Amino acid sequence: MVRQAVPRSTILRVDDARRLWTLFEPLHAVTYFTVEARTAADAAGLRGFWMAYTAQRIAPLGAVGPGVAYGCFHGFHRSRLERALPDAWDLADPQRCLTARSVGAGAALHRLLGETVAHGPGVAEAAALAGAAADAADVEGRVLGAANQALPRPSEPVRALWQAVTTLREHRGDGHVAALVGAGLGPVAAHRLKAAAGELSGATTRQARRFDEDAWAAGAAELRDRGWLDAADRLTDAGRAGHAAIEETTDRLAAGPWRVLGRERTDRLAELLEPLSAAVVAGHAFPPGNPVGLVRR
Repeated sequence: MVRQAVPRSTILRVDDARRLWTLFEPLHAVTYFTVEARTAADAAGLRGFWMAYTAQRIAPLGAVGPGVAYGCFHGFHRSRLERALPDAWDLADPQRCLTARSVGAGAALHRLLGETVAHGPGVAEAAALAGAAADAADVEGRVLGAANQALPRPSEPVRALWQAVTTLREHRGDGHVAALVGAGLGPVAAHRLKAAAGELSGATTRQARRFDEDAWAAGAAELRDRGWLDAADRLTDAGRAGHAAIEETTDRLAAGPWRVLGRERTDRLAELLEPLSAAVVAGHAFPPGNPVGLVRR
């Protein structure tokens, strides 16, 4: 793919990265929480939600095994991924998985946005701006971001928008994993920290991520040993500071595409994404208790 150079600008603030994330994450997440996405995955031959999630998310890297997915995703028990890989590749190769996720996400967004909006100039403009930001993403050391950036972008605007925000989302996620690793936090401790901060449901996350009770308890013990949780598993002042530092690092590491895009085009993209994101949330395609830990205020 030939990527056009985008003029650089340094007038963006780090908090722009968080602002844009709150807008594009719900658009990306239709691939997890909609019937259209599940239907497309079933049609591709994938069996069940977790096989579809794992295979379609890791598919940009090719037919890799569960160890690679475990390293990239960070937040799952290894056994959860071993249930999906490598068996998924016997049912649907990576290219088929990539097609399925694009088709499913596109169909979901057409329904949620409505055909008039989906075919309108706003979505096309948003796709172009998000695409420019995705092309500009600094992917050094960011495996999932780089793999999604390297994919050809669909010509259809809704699917092109989904692919672009997915690249930006994985770029941000790679940076978040780097922030967690830098802070010395493993998957369970990271989830316990976000749960204590009120950003996700601990019980739902433990079940979804397939951590047993001993592992879940050990994650809390690790945070208590740091002085980040008290005896009742509530954040201490040190815990609040540690959590804030990780989130600030994540935002800083995610700011590169927006500095390249510049103030005017970043603000325009946010303006275009706001009603699209709101439509996804209003359509119950981005649950408030989402495991991503995004709290829309």
